[in-house]
Amino acid sequence: MDTETQHEIQDKSKKQKKKMKSQKKREKLKKDAVEKDAVEECKEGDKPPEIAFPPTFSVSEIKNKQRRHFMFMKYKQEKRKEKLQLKKKKKKEREALGDAAPPKPVPKTIENQRIYDETTVDPEDEEVAFDEGTDEFSAYFNKLTNPKVLITTSDRPRGRTVRFCEQLATVIPHAHVYYRRGLALKRVIPQCVARDFTYLMVVNEDRKVPNGLVLCHLPDGPTAHFKVSSVRLRKEMKRRGKEPTEHHPEVILNNFTTRLGHSIGRLFAALFPHDPQFVGRQVATFHNQRDFIFFRFHRYIFKNEKRVGIQELGPRFTLKLRSLQKGTFDSKFGEYEWVHKRHEMDSSRRKFHL
Repeated sequence: MDTETQHEIQDKSKKQKKKMKSQKKREKLKKDAVEKDAVEECKEGDKPPEIAFPPTFSVSEIKNKQRRHFMFMKYKQEKRKEKLQLKKKKKKEREALGDAAPPKPVPKTIENQRIYDETTVDPEDEEVAFDEGTDEFSAYFNKLTNPKVLITTSDRPRGRTVRFCEQLATVIPHAHVYYRRGLALKRVIPQCVARDFTYLMVVNEDRKVPNGLVLCHLPDGPTAHFKVSSVRLRKEMKRRGKEPTEHHPEVILNNFTTRLGHSIGRLFAALFPHDPQFVGRQVATFHNQRDFIFFRFHRYIFKNEKRVGIQELGPRFTLKLRSLQKGTFDSKFGEYEWVHKRHEMDSSRRKFHL
């Protein structure tokens, strides 16, 4: 290609660029002029004219993602303001009516819309009282035995699981941590019975994280298998209290209402000694909500005669019951009282088993 033709092409491209720049400037000037006219038309004290959308307009029709997000957030903010105004208006009406005001409506939740379970326990039922007097935990509740717990792990536990077991041993009095060293549970159980242990607790792990708990009551069972999740050790907790003392903690069991839930509650209660030492001001809580059992360990502090503060000591974790087996652990020939079958039992969100 000749040098003359090259110069011609360069000149043409320069002219096109200049033309595009001038066109953009003209468009900008027009836009500024339109906005100036709109501001001048607005009188002092009047609001600037808002963009009027058609009545059937939907935010999802906006193509620009940022603009769509902005309009949606604006819509939510307006709704929130309307809700707050309505709430204030109702509050004023209730204050004006005084005692004649209608009762507050109870909000609908999954808990209070729960499907009724036929096995819900009545505390005054004679049959339930008889069953509790003759079950595997009756010796503990009659104060004939004292709990003694052996805590062990799956084979070759990692650091997080080991620390979790050590912290559990500080929560449960008379608990001892031993390592499996490849022993089968069927060989461990007779040795525990011979040494007067009342519980065997096995913490399983997956990818260095605790994910399962087998709780076996000795010598006659039952054995419960739980899924473990949301484990938080003491170092991972904010605003935690000092290390727990050796005082026997108080035990709180919440919302274990069915026969199965009652059995699981008694299984947890028998882990701790009969008489709590109130001097230590320590509380272990097993709270059942929607078949998830939340464990928390607190110390309460009396601030004055009316106010009480609590501080969490840790660890904390969540349990989900997988199965309840009669007798001691036997994976092959064991008889199961209850097994969680997800596809059959979890068909309704309002159906709970504990």
